[in-house]
Amino acid sequence: MVDASSTVSAEREKTDEKLRAERQRTDQALRDKLAAVGATADHTVEEARVVADAAIATARVTADELLKDGEEHRVALATLAEQRSAEDEALETVRAAAAEALHRQREEDVRVLAALLPLERRKTDRQLLTERARADEALAHRDDFLGIVSHDLRDLLSGILLSAAMLPDDASQENGTKKRIQRYAARMNRLIGDLVDVAAIDAGQLTVVPALGDWAALIEEVTTLFQPSAAAQGVALEVAISEHPLEVRFDHGRMLQVLANLISNSLKFTPSGGTIRVKAERGDSELRCSVQDTGSGIPNEMLDAIFQRFWQVQANDRRGVGLGLYITRCIVEAHRGRIWAESSAGGGSTLCFTLPIP
Repeated sequence: MVDASSTVSAEREKTDEKLRAERQRTDQALRDKLAAVGATADHTVEEARVVADAAIATARVTADELLKDGEEHRVALATLAEQRSAEDEALETVRAAAAEALHRQREEDVRVLAALLPLERRKTDRQLLTERARADEALAHRDDFLGIVSHDLRDLLSGILLSAAMLPDDASQENGTKKRIQRYAARMNRLIGDLVDVAAIDAGQLTVVPALGDWAALIEEVTTLFQPSAAAQGVALEVAISEHPLEVRFDHGRMLQVLANLISNSLKFTPSGGTIRVKAERGDSELRCSVQDTGSGIPNEMLDAIFQRFWQVQANDRRGVGLGLYITRCIVEAHRGRIWAESSAGGGSTLCFTLPIP
């Protein structure tokens, strides 16, 4: 049995990995900032020293100009040179002490920062764990509530369908009361099923139980169910299978749901006179299946987006709530397969997926 419990943990691992990467970038940026500040400070100090040295040199030249030739003047000049040497030594001592003090201050700042960051991160991690626990609890309550409501709604729908079955048969009327009730009830039941599946996916409880089966027979089963709807829309529904039987391991109920979602999606966007072609073929290590239509197609920038939750072609599109392809992707991935779309705007689309062959 394969479940989707790893989906939530995998998403959280991705989040944690992104957080670690972001922290590393922050640390590097902080180190770069400190280095830049230090370099700026050093440059400022050096410029100040250059200005001070220039001023001292100018003052000394002026003093030398005031001294003229003569024994007394030479003695005074020698004394002045000694004083200048002493002053230079004292200045270098002061500068060295200042540089050492600045270096120690920088090291202390780095040490304090290095001690502060782990504390802040531990605080952030605790807050994150608390929020995750609250989110998990909220999801659990929501799932329990949704399970109860969906069970009650399905009981009500069963009552509606049973009552509809007792109405006089109006088969001669294409949109008779009985048929409308059955059609609306089926749509409501499908929507409830989608909502329950999404809740199971979020909770990591979407389960599939693969068993060896005939994929060709499954395709024929699904297309037989959709033939009346396709014919009513004037759409040809074709099947192309490489071999019979086509044995592979899959969960029959879930993969029937996948094919039904893909064909139903193609019917939404394929006009009268168009064609939907369901194809399956065995590869070396995987089964490849596709549903191709001659509909309006999908723009390149939306090929990945169509498998996201609540995705719709248009904001006000009322042909669905955007859960079918999302659930389809989750079911295929739970089978350890992959799914993607190939299309061009106005050129039809092909939704492909694979299943591993053991």
